[in-house]
Amino acid sequence: MPEGDTIAYAARRIRPVLEGRVPDEIRTPQERHRMDRWPERLAGRAVVGVRTHGKHLFLSFEGDLTIHSHLRMTGSWGVYAPGRRWRRSPRRAWLVLCRGGHEVVQFDGPLLELLTESRARFDRRLAALGPDVLAEEFDAARFLARLRADDPTRGIGDALIDQRNVAGIGNMWKSEGCWEAGIDPWRPVAEVSNDEALAILEGTRPRMQRSASTRGFDDETRVYGRAGRRCPRCATIVKARGQGDENRTTFWCPECQR
Repeated sequence: MPEGDTIAYAARRIRPVLEGRVPDEIRTPQERHRMDRWPERLAGRAVVGVRTHGKHLFLSFEGDLTIHSHLRMTGSWGVYAPGRRWRRSPRRAWLVLCRGGHEVVQFDGPLLELLTESRARFDRRLAALGPDVLAEEFDAARFLARLRADDPTRGIGDALIDQRNVAGIGNMWKSEGCWEAGIDPWRPVAEVSNDEALAILEGTRPRMQRSASTRGFDDETRVYGRAGRRCPRCATIVKARGQGDENRTTFWCPECQR
């Protein structure tokens, strides 16, 4: 699943093409959106903002209308210069916005909806999100309050990917963050101090911020995807096992993460 840094990277690429501009053309190729008449409803309206919160991306248009996207496991955003070939089949495109020969395309996006800005502000799903891990000023107090309200027996690794606690961290960054802080991802939330919980995010945020400003992912992982290989800190063999109700694979070093 694309994590917060991937979505922030997509937003950085979309802004120069669309922000402050009226799209030349808007297409919704999928049958499910054709009856919604988005091209007609958005015609002549400038994109006034491109923002993210965790794994959610918002394209705000003049007239109190906002496209809300969440890619879940399968989706992606692409920004293509004039004449450049799309990286996925056109049959998989859900939304296409054209401006000055450039094309902004959302592929395979399970959640794609047009909301009024006021509805977006008060949407219960969005209101339930925790603080954005990539916010310029991270709300540490709110994160800790959400974490302490969670199940105290829950493993800290599982709690970190709950978007109600902190928005934007997924399976990769929870593994990497716990490694950076030397915290066992299986340790119950009740046994993780506030300082330790914040240390996980302090070790994660700079790497996610670098990823968000460059290419949208980090290919120099310490433990994620490295099961059976040696930990770069202590040379112990990295382990992996499913965690939480969704059985998402967690990677960790059993020696230097306590």
